Amino acid sequence: MKNIFSLLLFFTLGHLPTHSFAQTEFAADSIFIKKIFDESLARGKAYEWLRVLTTEIGGRLSGSEGAEKAVTYSQKVMESEGFDRVFLQNVNVPHWVRGKAEKAYIQAGSKQITVPIAALGGSVATPKEGVKAQVVEVMNFEQLRALGKEKIQGKIVFYNRPMDPTKLNTFEAYAGAVDQRGNGATEAAKLGAVGAIVRSMTTRLDDFPHTGGMRYGAGVPLIPTAAISTNGAELLSKTLKENPATQFYFQQNSESLPDAPSHNVVGETRGSTQASEILVVGGHLDSWDLAQGAHDDGSGCVQAIEALRLLKSLGYQPKRTLRAVMYMNEENGLRGGVAYADSARSKKENHLAAIESDRGGFTPLGFGIVGDAAKKAKIMAWQPLFIPYGLYAIGPGGGGADIGPLAQQGATLLGLVPDSQRYFDYHHAASDKFEAISQRELQMGAASMAAMLYLIDKYGL
Repeated sequence: MKNIFSLLLFFTLGHLPTHSFAQTEFAADSIFIKKIFDESLARGKAYEWLRVLTTEIGGRLSGSEGAEKAVTYSQKVMESEGFDRVFLQNVNVPHWVRGKAEKAYIQAGSKQITVPIAALGGSVATPKEGVKAQVVEVMNFEQLRALGKEKIQGKIVFYNRPMDPTKLNTFEAYAGAVDQRGNGATEAAKLGAVGAIVRSMTTRLDDFPHTGGMRYGAGVPLIPTAAISTNGAELLSKTLKENPATQFYFQQNSESLPDAPSHNVVGETRGSTQASEILVVGGHLDSWDLAQGAHDDGSGCVQAIEALRLLKSLGYQPKRTLRAVMYMNEENGLRGGVAYADSARSKKENHLAAIESDRGGFTPLGFGIVGDAAKKAKIMAWQPLFIPYGLYAIGPGGGGADIGPLAQQGATLLGLVPDSQRYFDYHHAASDKFEAISQRELQMGAASMAAMLYLIDKYGL
């Protein structure tokens, strides 16, 4: 490893642009960044923190007991690491509950075939006896509207547009399909449908339904809606082709309760000479209730805490104030991100940059940047420092949902970009468990975030 690192260092030094920072600084930064990665890989703590968060606390949907246990736990972790200040921010969050497990089956003639479903977050319940009706399969809203009220009224709409498997960036594939989950119930209700069933947002064929948020439009009947596993969707589609009179039954017990009090959790290392400038690194503490929320987004939370710990353990004294923020309620409201930005505005805090990890704990490949051209260029000039660790993709991209509101206050946003190929295998599904996490990949991501924090703190933007 030492020989490989030396060769990469020689190569990048030899090809460093003349307009970039001095080669002597580059060499010193390379050495320090290697120390960050060494510490993370040899003595990292993120994996153990994640084990407790996921296996001992588990699902952490906003307003739940699990969410509040996660607040207490993450606060305790940061206090135990000796951060200069750890504090809570009050956030009122939506409180939706799933209730008893859902039931569903396909009725083809006299044959009933049970299929896995999960109520979508925010959905109303079915009547106690459930909903049973003929099914109409559509691929998009245009197809739905073309059928019209005559063919939709009194039926269940089945949205079966898959994520595009040809998209190498699976987040693009997700963006191209998720509208049917978010708005499908409203569009179906406009035409008199009694329910909506949506193909799960994953490229994988399996029996795990993937939940996620949905919303109702104003002035439209509230109809129940659920996600069906991809295997279930394939079976339903096949059955409909063989027998267009096929019926579908589902029963769910979800409800929305009054908003509940909760918190963001913030840990801080105070800056020395430019303490009024703040650098944030964070993830969202809440997760859907079906699983342990390991990739989404327990990994981002523990990576954020680990990023500050790594710098502290190496004796690095930041110029600027560094914060690790555990945001509450990203999944079904984004109120934690908004509350943090509102607090920053009211206190006239100066956030120079914010980094978010919310794409899973997979191998880091780079950072997406949102900001003005000069600041992007400065960050991109640091890419040679990351190449020895496999991060080749540092450039324009997305920051993150929770840090997004800080952009209006002039903060540059960065989103950690891991390999996305497996993320939607687990996203919002019961399979998103601790055993799906690679310790090494998780610690590589934490080290990458710490290295980026170090560079922004040292050189500014």
